Amino acid sequence: MRIAWRTGVVAVAFLAIAALPASSQRGPQVIYAQDELPDEETPGVVPQQQEAAPQFQKQVVFFRTNEEPGTIIIHTNERFLYMVMGNNRALRYGVGVGRDGFTWMGLHKITRKAEWPDWRPPPEMIERQPYLPRFMAGGPGNPLGARALYIGTTIYRIHGTNQPHTIGHAVSSGCFRMVNNDVADLFDRVPVGTRVIVKHAPTM
Repeated sequence: MRIAWRTGVVAVAFLAIAALPASSQRGPQVIYAQDELPDEETPGVVPQQQEAAPQFQKQVVFFRTNEEPGTIIIHTNERFLYMVMGNNRALRYGVGVGRDGFTWMGLHKITRKAEWPDWRPPPEMIERQPYLPRFMAGGPGNPLGARALYIGTTIYRIHGTNQPHTIGHAVSSGCFRMVNNDVADLFDRVPVGTRVIVKHAPTM
């Protein structure tokens, strides 16, 4: 009787485990809130407001440079994108930049522009986040937002975002995000072929 009782207990325990969802049987999982995802893209989120924090809103500022008017200069440590206007002035926008391990510097040009771009996560991102969709049509819930400016032959872009509260933070996988109103404004100001300079040193 004692052996039969123990066998019954084991059987009940086995059935209880088998009834659990598969994810529960694989050990603990990390669940991220929409604004805590480790990568820059959060598909399907439609923003409730379109403005960045006041210090990151678009404005004309003093900016000393020898670059030609129209040049885009991004200072990743400052979280600002500057469009050179000439006469020591620039139009400054707040941006979200790459998080630790995803910052970069370089000199490129805008090679393509797209309105309400479709999103195809690059293989590198899918490897890190295999649950991401392989394709998402352009629209308000698309992680690339209202506009995208493609940088050289890299996988990086200057694009809109469906998470305006992330402007001014290091959260992306190397792209530069702007609120939709700002990226649409920049999109209309710069043509394909625009020079893009990405720096990490502060402005002087």
